[in-house]
Amino acid sequence: MVDLLAARAEEHDRDATFPYQGIEAVHEAGLLTLTVSRRYGGPGGTLADVVRVLAQLGRGDASVAVVTAFTLLQHAEQARRGAWPTAGYRRLLVESRRGPALVTTLSAEPGGRPGELPGTLARRDGDGWSLTGRKTYCTGAEALAWMAVTARTDEPEPRVGTFLVRGESEGLEIDPTWDQLGLRASASHDVVLERVRVPADLALGLGPARPMGARSGAAGARSGAAGARSGAAAKADGPAGADAQEAGAAELTRAWHDLALSAVAIGVARAAEAWLVGFLNQRTPANLTEPLGTLPRYRCALGEIEAQLIGAEELVAGLAPRVDRGEPDAVARTGPAHLLATRAATAAVQQAVALTGNPGLSRRHPLERYLRDVLSSRVHLAPDEAVLEAAGRAALQRGGRP
Repeated sequence: MVDLLAARAEEHDRDATFPYQGIEAVHEAGLLTLTVSRRYGGPGGTLADVVRVLAQLGRGDASVAVVTAFTLLQHAEQARRGAWPTAGYRRLLVESRRGPALVTTLSAEPGGRPGELPGTLARRDGDGWSLTGRKTYCTGAEALAWMAVTARTDEPEPRVGTFLVRGESEGLEIDPTWDQLGLRASASHDVVLERVRVPADLALGLGPARPMGARSGAAGARSGAAGARSGAAAKADGPAGADAQEAGAAELTRAWHDLALSAVAIGVARAAEAWLVGFLNQRTPANLTEPLGTLPRYRCALGEIEAQLIGAEELVAGLAPRVDRGEPDAVARTGPAHLLATRAATAAVQQAVALTGNPGLSRRHPLERYLRDVLSSRVHLAPDEAVLEAAGRAALQRGGRP
């Protein structure tokens, strides 16, 4: 699978074309539905399973891995919360058996800031809703079968919810705005909705508008819980209980997102390290009689890269099963873990480029693509200051206790 994805990655990166064949290969391997719950006939993959799979896909093609990640996160959220109506979700599963059925949450909007209500408006249209607005950073936009669109109603007291929209809906257009340094094949374009009709039963979790937390502003890439309220939360005892349960569910959604996207970045860095190892074993400058890999300086530098990636892998792999077990401390640590893993992966690839010099920056080799992809992975990461401020605030509240 990794070799198959890697074989086409350069072409899709160069042309900024969507990797349909790569996604088809992931589908054929059964990986796009890894997190479908057993109660729906799926394998019921855990977060630990997800990070292992995405790290491998990231070694082949980061764009394929990112697109896959968001579909896996949607199925995992359905397994935990059951927000989709039964008929709608079964339709998605039927489509998933026929071919790749990609789905993600669309929450980011041009100029949007954390704490603001969505600019996308939902107006009553007979017995359903009509959506109008623009979403940005919509990963896999041109190939999405379903879109979970966050919007607010135009009622005197607005409500916020998630509206399930078919990818081929009338009034929906893809504006090809994605022209980034890296992840160029992810087709994270804008989606424009102009009076897109949504049946009433596909409007999920409509409730009083409440400000979104700072962590929800990671370029809109936080999957799942932006406004969606599960039936279980609504059954909690009293408003305070419902709010606490909803907050806990949203934190769990963010934890999955943090570790899943961390795994992709680590996979990219491992691919860069593998290329570097080949380079060091083969490259023999004119003034040497042995390859660069025989020199202590280069072995030490490679060891530094290896140590960084071991640390990142152990951090993510250690937290994932704890999140699966529902340990609150583990859930709370995934934001800083995402930051640290992404920093480690980025530093590792940057060091690989520095070690190789001109060959590492040549378009003839994949190392410069790995660098661009790992740098662009920050679009899925909350701002450093938001993550660190939250971690500092939590440490102060603990009063210095571990």
